[in-house]
Amino acid sequence: MGTDSTLAGKEVPIIGTDVFRWIELSVPSSSSNIPTAVDGTNATTIAPPTVDDRASCFVLEDPSAYLIWRIHKLQPHVLELLELNASKELPKAGLRFIFPYPLCPFAFVCKNEISRNSRFPYLLYVLTVTGVAYLLKIRNVSAYASSALFPAEDLFELNVCDYVSNHVPITAVTATAGCVVIGRSDGSVCCFRLGVIDTSAPGFVHELRDEAGVSRLWGLMSRGKMVGAVQDMEISELHGKRFVFVLHSDGTLRIWDLSSHSRVFNHTVTGATFRRLWVGQFDPDSSTIPLSILYKHGLDEELEMISLHSILYNFGERNVFSMDPSVQNITLEEGQCLDVKITLDKIWILKDDELVSHMLTTNVEEVEAFSYALQEEVVADQLFQSSEHQADEILQIACSIFSSSKEDVVPFISSIFLRKLLLPGVHHNAALHATLAEYSRHLPESDLQALTADGLKQEVLSLIEHEVGSEKLSILHSWKCFLTRYFHNWCKNNAIYGLLVDSSTDAVGLIRKSSVSIFRSLEDIERIVEGSSDEVGELTGLVDLLDDDLECEILVELLRCVMSFSQQLGKTASSIFYESVLTAPVISSEDIVHCIVKILETGSCISGPNEKELIDHKSLRKLSAEMFLSLQSLYRKASAWSRILNVIQGFLKFLVPQKIIQNFDTEVSSNISSSIIVHTTYQISKVMFESAWDFLLFLSYLVDIGGQVHLSHDDITKIQLEIVPMLQEIIFEWLIINFFAITPSAPATTEDFNSKLSSLHIDCNTGKQLWNEKLGRCDFTLAFILLLNVRSSSTDHGHLLKRFPNMQSFINRMRDFISWIIWGQSGGSSNFLSRSIDLAFILFKHGQYEAAEQLLMMAEAHLLKEKTSQSIQESDGGWCIRQHLLGCCLLAQVQCGLHTTQKDNKVFDAIRCFFRSSSGNGASEALQSLSEDVGIPYLGFSGCASTAAWKLQYYQWAMQLFERYSISEGACQFALAALEQVDEAMKDENNPVNGSITTTRGRLWANVFIFALDLGRYYDAYCAIVSNPDEESKYICLRRFIIVLYEQGAIKILCSNKLPLIGLVEKVEQELAWKAERSDISAKPNLYKLLYAFQMHQHNWRRAANYMYMYSTRLRTEAASKDYQGSSLMLQERLNALSAAINSLHLVHPAYAWIDPPANGSSLLGEHYPTADNDAEPERWQSCIDVEKLENEFVLTSAEYKLSLVNVKWTFSGKDGALSDLAELLVNNNLYDMAFTILLRFFKGSALKRELERVLSAISLRCCLDKVESTWVEEHGQLVTSSKLEMVVHGSPVTHHTTPQTDGSSCWATLKIYLEKYKEFHGRLPVIVAETLLRADPQIELPLWLVQLFKEGQKERMSGMSGRESNPASLFQLYVSYGRYTEATNLLLECIQSFASVRPADIIRRKRSFAAWFPYTTIERLLYQLEELTRKGHMVEQCDKLKRMLLSSLQNHLKTLKVDSEDAISVSS
Repeated sequence: MGTDSTLAGKEVPIIGTDVFRWIELSVPSSSSNIPTAVDGTNATTIAPPTVDDRASCFVLEDPSAYLIWRIHKLQPHVLELLELNASKELPKAGLRFIFPYPLCPFAFVCKNEISRNSRFPYLLYVLTVTGVAYLLKIRNVSAYASSALFPAEDLFELNVCDYVSNHVPITAVTATAGCVVIGRSDGSVCCFRLGVIDTSAPGFVHELRDEAGVSRLWGLMSRGKMVGAVQDMEISELHGKRFVFVLHSDGTLRIWDLSSHSRVFNHTVTGATFRRLWVGQFDPDSSTIPLSILYKHGLDEELEMISLHSILYNFGERNVFSMDPSVQNITLEEGQCLDVKITLDKIWILKDDELVSHMLTTNVEEVEAFSYALQEEVVADQLFQSSEHQADEILQIACSIFSSSKEDVVPFISSIFLRKLLLPGVHHNAALHATLAEYSRHLPESDLQALTADGLKQEVLSLIEHEVGSEKLSILHSWKCFLTRYFHNWCKNNAIYGLLVDSSTDAVGLIRKSSVSIFRSLEDIERIVEGSSDEVGELTGLVDLLDDDLECEILVELLRCVMSFSQQLGKTASSIFYESVLTAPVISSEDIVHCIVKILETGSCISGPNEKELIDHKSLRKLSAEMFLSLQSLYRKASAWSRILNVIQGFLKFLVPQKIIQNFDTEVSSNISSSIIVHTTYQISKVMFESAWDFLLFLSYLVDIGGQVHLSHDDITKIQLEIVPMLQEIIFEWLIINFFAITPSAPATTEDFNSKLSSLHIDCNTGKQLWNEKLGRCDFTLAFILLLNVRSSSTDHGHLLKRFPNMQSFINRMRDFISWIIWGQSGGSSNFLSRSIDLAFILFKHGQYEAAEQLLMMAEAHLLKEKTSQSIQESDGGWCIRQHLLGCCLLAQVQCGLHTTQKDNKVFDAIRCFFRSSSGNGASEALQSLSEDVGIPYLGFSGCASTAAWKLQYYQWAMQLFERYSISEGACQFALAALEQVDEAMKDENNPVNGSITTTRGRLWANVFIFALDLGRYYDAYCAIVSNPDEESKYICLRRFIIVLYEQGAIKILCSNKLPLIGLVEKVEQELAWKAERSDISAKPNLYKLLYAFQMHQHNWRRAANYMYMYSTRLRTEAASKDYQGSSLMLQERLNALSAAINSLHLVHPAYAWIDPPANGSSLLGEHYPTADNDAEPERWQSCIDVEKLENEFVLTSAEYKLSLVNVKWTFSGKDGALSDLAELLVNNNLYDMAFTILLRFFKGSALKRELERVLSAISLRCCLDKVESTWVEEHGQLVTSSKLEMVVHGSPVTHHTTPQTDGSSCWATLKIYLEKYKEFHGRLPVIVAETLLRADPQIELPLWLVQLFKEGQKERMSGMSGRESNPASLFQLYVSYGRYTEATNLLLECIQSFASVRPADIIRRKRSFAAWFPYTTIERLLYQLEELTRKGHMVEQCDKLKRMLLSSLQNHLKTLKVDSEDAISVSS
């Protein structure tokens, strides 16, 4: 700032103007005589190019709006247009026009007064460097689509080269509605009525010149005295007429009347190089027009100056203009002049580093300059760029504070830097995007805009952590580099372009590269702290608090001491203090104050100082010495510390937020002005907080060195007991205001059905949708939410609300807002602790649960400081309301997607708050008095006379609240707490609880059961069932208990020893059985199996068997009804169930080894399944199901299962012959084991022999189909168990798939295996097999093993051909019967030879064997058949040979018999 200027105001950024969505519109061109060039670089340049960034604002009267245009020097062919309205929301989008050629540094936008078409509210005039003027009729922003072509029908295009010579460059251009005026290097001025009349119509173009007449041919007529090139022009309207003010390069100033195209004023200024011209608003009272000219003095070309002139005018019969001889010269010492605006009483000069205003006065020697702080200074201070050591000081102080917990230093420092970075006015989307890009984080700018405050924090933190390790020094260095880069990008993206001035309201703003801001006046505290302490005497509000001039002098000296003290560590320490309050660190705020004072007093921070720390140490020691001298001087001036302390107390009253009574009912809407008020509130609260903080540090330091400066014990006591608590209260209040102003709101988190419907835009509320879009953004803080609840003063409404008000108005409205926050609408709050409840209600109502929690926690912490020696519970129940509201806030946050640990902590804290709330003083009256519209869950009950009745009702309400949020932990605790109050509460006859004690306790125990069940605490849930005195409720809970255990897969707990089922075993069994009957048979876990296990655990074997049989029956029924009898898995399950039932009955005494048939009386066993014998059974046994019946069903089910494995469906029908058919079906599918098991199980005696014959005959027939040599057999094959009942009783069937036996060798091997095994059951089986084979194929060669079966059993071969049923004689007969004469002859010869080979020593035994039978009849048949064949001529030679062999053998045999007979007779005699 200038050294001679007085600080008069500060810049207030309009938050959100950096995140516009630009709608790009390409402007077409139809000019044919201009060289074509896409980028305009090769086009003919006849107009001045844009070499500097330019911007301006046009203020509309009706409707009130601010039209802002910008042209960037790096994009000269692009113009941005933005419309702002102080009484409306900040627009989401602006227009970005892309022209085919670069633009001149000029644009004019105005209201459409030509056609007055509502479709085109605005007009835009621009000129390109090629000499093409454009008139664009602008529609509303919503009418354009992004990346579209600007409609050609909304465009007027004029090539001025068609009317003027392109050899004379254009040097200046200006415009007004319906007219474009250009000035050229030859001093000529020409106006075009663009958009008003046709370009070919007479009067479209006029050259402004001294001579009268209409110019049609340029250059042919004299223009009088030659003037310099046109330097600058501006159009102004006076009394309905438009005048062009023209500044020429030679200092000539002319005024032309556009209506008559005549010159009305001419004046020449010499001795300088003239650059710019600005014309101010005319003053009707003094009939003057202020005018300023920017020039550079001839003696010093680097020094810019502004001369301020006044032109007098008199509108009578003639328009007379004259120059006032007085000239006000303003020297611009530093910086480049960017823009100038002149109002009725001030001139505003914008330089690249400051804004300065001067009063318009005739006394040119006493011109006071007022400066206005720009945002660059604020951002630099917040980002620790003002001093390179500020960030280091934060680390030093943090290390000193957290000396016992070093791990907290790094996150604490990062939290400070992050909060500073995201402050409103500091956070800038484009700057952050550019900074992230420098770190190779190429996040799209739109995605960056969409991030919430938490998302931005995570993005920046991840970048910092990625850059360096976790050591604090590295983190600090990384943060310093990041903030330095960010500040550079902030300045780059917020370069100053121009001024925004509304003369009607005296509002002044600033147009930057990517933002817009407004200026405000200074608050009184800012005049003292940031201005000059000499202004203390000019502040009426402060002087009234002091008694005399001496106290005023004392205050001035005192302020100098405090500010000097603050310059050392005050600002840095305030950041640490503020962060400690919000983040709740491990160290208290009092410890922070003590630590900082110790640093200031001793001049040391940490051990092991380096060179910089030694310099800091010397600086602190020097400060201590200076402070000692200043305090001694102050003490001598005041004569006593008591007077100084009184002055301090008086000044502290000045820091207390003002109480303003507001009795107006006008609601404040959310608009741009609201944004300015909120940010102003932040700026003022920051100064107030830091001022109070500085005084707290100063007084703490004063107490520490009290003995050195003659501070008495009474003075110290007064400081500690009166002034410091007052300061703490002030700091707390301003800290809360600052908290509201800078804390981003939380995003909307409601994801219920209604919100999802609203997202479909079905009867949606647009305002609500826009509100939800704002929530969570960095620029939408909590203060915006609170501001909407303010009833503001009516003096700020009316037409002023439609426009930006004057600078002081923002201060007034800010004071109203702060007063409302601290004192309420009517100022009735006695202290902020009670007021914090109302504010927390508002925050809660708008979904800001975490902010409401922080507010209440800070209020609670402050309350603990105030009432350490007494109870913190107010008698009016305020403490209870705070605890109640805090519990609601914590509970609501649980629904916002917290992590598990955070969620659990919030739940436990909420439980504690509700319990504390219910037990406080006056809790019943205070909480029952809360209305339903406060925003928190409504209690909904009243009239609780006794404490027990109140707690019972309150605990039940809390239980229901936790239940609503699906938090069973809290609901369970409050249900148990309510149970403790039932007996006491029900004693009161007037209690509001309905029902008896039993009913109430039963309902509460039922709730405890439900919540414990939800938490998976099955033991607690069962205990709640047992404890329930209401029998009906108990059994309902028991049923629910079983259902939930079943659904959660924890039903097995019933079969363990964890639950004492004494007295409930039958009920549990009933519920399980009821559930089993109504559950899907395929559901997991299976309840029938559970019942089986349950009964086995209770040693009820028969009941266990019964449930498994019921399970088997259900499986069979389900299979039949759903037509999937062939399902092998279901059959396997049936087999398992039957096996379990059989095994269970084997554990019972045989006399009781039976179960009852199904309850419906339809015993499938009795109806369909056969028994092992046909003997009549007693009637009692016929109605029961014993082990034998179960085994029969098991066997048949096994057969069905085996068939299902080969995709054969079969179900036992119970008809005659069904079992025989089953055996045949099994054989046909190679299931021989199962077939023989069926035969052995269900057939006896002759029936068994018959079925064995059928089965083996079938197997034999299958062997006949083989082409494999029948004498080769497989030695390994399947065998049934040694006992025919072993599989049935003791095990399950083989579950693996039986491979079909298709090859011949395996078929013969199978026949051999089963024939050898089952011939003991029926001796004729070999005969049956051989006969079957021969019948099927008379020429077949019988297997050797089969022939051997006929020869077995003959002892020593002495029995001839007799023996068992399958003997050689039987085989001999089969050979003869089927024409196998050769085999028959060989068999007979073998038998006879065997008989004859007996040794003579065995004569007695051989004699005995004569009783054996030889098939003589069959032998005769054989001989007869051989003779017949010989006679018929068939195989004559072979038959003769056989016959001879047979006769010879028989003859020898008969001889042997004769000799043996004779021998026998001899022996006997």
